[in-house]
Amino acid sequence: MAALDELTRPAGDDDHVGGVPARLVASPASTEEAAALVAATRDLTVVVRGGGTRLHWGPPPRSLDLIIDTRRLSGLVEHAAGDLITVLKAGTPLSELELGDQQLALDAPAGATAGGVVATGASGPRRMHYGTARDLLIGITVVRPDGVIAKAGGKVVKNVAGYDLGKLYTGSYGTLGLITECVFRLHPRPGAAAFVRSTAPAQAVSTILAAQVAPTAIEIDTATGELAVLLEGTPAGVRERSGLIEKLLAGEVSEAAPGWWGREPWASDEIGMKLSVPLSKVPSLIESGSALRGSAGTGVLYAAARDITEVERLRALCVRGGGHAVVLTAPAEVRDILDMWGPVPGLALMRRIKDQFDPGHRFAPGRFVGGI
Repeated sequence: MAALDELTRPAGDDDHVGGVPARLVASPASTEEAAALVAATRDLTVVVRGGGTRLHWGPPPRSLDLIIDTRRLSGLVEHAAGDLITVLKAGTPLSELELGDQQLALDAPAGATAGGVVATGASGPRRMHYGTARDLLIGITVVRPDGVIAKAGGKVVKNVAGYDLGKLYTGSYGTLGLITECVFRLHPRPGAAAFVRSTAPAQAVSTILAAQVAPTAIEIDTATGELAVLLEGTPAGVRERSGLIEKLLAGEVSEAAPGWWGREPWASDEIGMKLSVPLSKVPSLIESGSALRGSAGTGVLYAAARDITEVERLRALCVRGGGHAVVLTAPAEVRDILDMWGPVPGLALMRRIKDQFDPGHRFAPGRFVGGI
């Protein structure tokens, strides 16, 4: 095992989170090295960095001594095709996975890592059919803030022992410790796929669902006025189902996804939001006049807001509809005066969990709900 001074280096100009510079950067290559590192740096505040694709999401840390970079914690540990599972080290880029005729059905930007996708709880268009990282994660290995290695779940899809620890770390933004390995459920890679693209309104989603064609995703983009449906399966089945949806929506069938598919709708100088509402409230969101993009089939959409007034308007619209809205990213001058999370039920419980797992509040301090 490498000595502590071999794992750390002085931070460079690019080693910052939300504009807060780090003093040190460490790159452990194994769970055991990571545990030794965390135990030996108990007086330091820490942020974990994977591919860095979503490191700008959330508020900046209150302080930052050490960045733990997971890029050396990378690689396929196991692929048990018969059990439809894979075990990945946390720093493994999902775009580099080679699983033959099986797939890990998580949509992620190029460079995004397994641990980063779990830590941010991110998901893309195919969440409608396959679920989110929270649904596909069946086992996890973590290093707690006290340096203790903890494992939960298993390597069999039906084994749910200890699964709550995986759920707890999913979407925790690195505030509860360091994820080092993830066990995921896999799915067969479909034999064919097609997109049906149209300018049908959001109300057409109910028509698509009523047709019982088992869409993988139903996405909408207000900038182009386009509604797109992804269908997967056998070649014959996809042809039949896409033909039916093509007629229902007066659209056209394409082998290629729209250029906007799975992309965030905001520019670097705009406020990026995630909106979640019941399906019945999606049309009212679409008609709000804001730039929206996302899953009309699950009620999870992403918005580009121009100012705080628009953030408050969209948040109020979501809350009235029984949903919620969070700000994922914003320019620094706006972020520091903005309530990024909005009203969050269960905040007192979240604080108790943080106190139990990280009593020194050293992991990603201030990055999560309520300044956790």
